[in-house]
Amino acid sequence: MPAGRSNGAFLGQVTATPTGTATGNTTETPESPVPVELFPDWFPYWAQDLLSALVVVALAFLVSRLFIKLFGRRIARRFERPSVTRTVIRGIRFTVFLFAFLTVLSIYDFGLGDIAIQVGVFTAVLGIVLAPIVGSVISGFFLLADQPYEIGDMIELDDTGQTGFVEDITLRYTKIFTLDNTFLVIPNGTMRERDVINYSAEDSRTRLELPVLVTYESDIPEARRLIQTAARQVDVVIQGGPDIRVGAARYPAAPTCYIDEFGDHGILLTLRYWIEQPYKLLATRSEVQTNVWEALADADVEIAYPHSHLYFDETSGQLGVGMDELSRNGPTGSSTMAHDVDGIDSPGDDVRSDERTDDAN
Repeated sequence: MPAGRSNGAFLGQVTATPTGTATGNTTETPESPVPVELFPDWFPYWAQDLLSALVVVALAFLVSRLFIKLFGRRIARRFERPSVTRTVIRGIRFTVFLFAFLTVLSIYDFGLGDIAIQVGVFTAVLGIVLAPIVGSVISGFFLLADQPYEIGDMIELDDTGQTGFVEDITLRYTKIFTLDNTFLVIPNGTMRERDVINYSAEDSRTRLELPVLVTYESDIPEARRLIQTAARQVDVVIQGGPDIRVGAARYPAAPTCYIDEFGDHGILLTLRYWIEQPYKLLATRSEVQTNVWEALADADVEIAYPHSHLYFDETSGQLGVGMDELSRNGPTGSSTMAHDVDGIDSPGDDVRSDERTDDAN
């Protein structure tokens, strides 16, 4: 150690003699909070500060990982919600690194007052740039508090029809893993304004409907029985059991076929059935429809379709065409073609009737 420094002295202090008497000439050195004992005299000051900052960042990384390893499970058991647990863990990491950032600023002799003055110059610009981010963060707090969906839930965006699983919920965005094997990242500010269908919020059982239109000549009781039996033959369809409660109402768990409407072209039957999980809606609906089609093929039941029949009889009106006038006068003649429609005589008939009367006289 140099003779002009005492033990524990920091860079930037006044040098002193070993006897403790101050010399007549004082020398000021660049300020640094790093103890000189940590580095040799030939080590540059900027390198000391840089190495100290790297050490602080590394310690912050290790402390955050150690803290999460020790208290992560306790936090998960405390909140019992993956989204809130991840948010708390991210908050812990942010706090540790914020403390490390302030420490690095102190190493480089930056105070909070200096930072506030420099940031104040760019307040207007930062406000415009950060406004959407701040709005998404606020919406993220509302999403975590309202709990419209949770990580792992299967949801559907009603406006676009996209369906997928919630992969992650942060304060800024919601990440959805779609059924097309793609990721969909939506800002929370936009997510709060959308209608979201949650298929697995509390009870993963989902009810589906299948409309079947049969003719009026079909055996309706037999059709209803066959449709219900066809739905029960699908593995993922709930066969029966206690009624399923939805709010204050209870619905039968077994497949049930109802007479929904007497339509113009037939009787509308509606099959309602419950499935265990909503993960393969289209495949389940297709299998049920296949079973219904095969069951009704050999029964006295006919699938109705829109069609029309036209009937003509003596009350439908008559159209008479006289070819004699057309052949006598030609296509460009002035006489009109004689015709009768529903007993209404044409003007040509009146003229011919008058001529016959004059000849008789």
